Amino acid sequence: VQLVESGGGLAQPGGSLRLSCVASGFTFSRFDMSWARQAPGKELEWVAGTFVDGSNTYADSVKGRFTISRDDAKNTLVLQMNNLKPEDTARYICTNVGIIQGMPPRTNLGRWGQGTQVTVSS
Repeated sequence: VQLVESGGGLAQPGGSLRLSCVASGFTFSRFDMSWARQAPGKELEWVAGTFVDGSNTYADSVKGRFTISRDDAKNTLVLQMNNLKPEDTARYICTNVGIIQGMPPRTNLGRWGQGTQVTVSS
């Protein structure tokens, strides 16, 4: 099983970035998929999740700015990030663990990628 993220980088406040996660080694279409992020000195937190039933969920801090999507034919998970803020600076990590409301992300469950760094700064 492998999850490989890309698309991170430096963006200005108000700018956009598009993150991708290419999955292999498991049946992607059968898994809920999520993005989490970890900023320096902070706990890992959920950002957005997409479920096999077609529904999506977002952290309150990114609602209206980020959009999660998936392409099951390409085994790819995407996070479109618009109107970026400095507080979005973090390492963004893809996982095949679905978000359960009220439960923090735990890296000992499921599979996690190495992440891609997003820095928002002027």
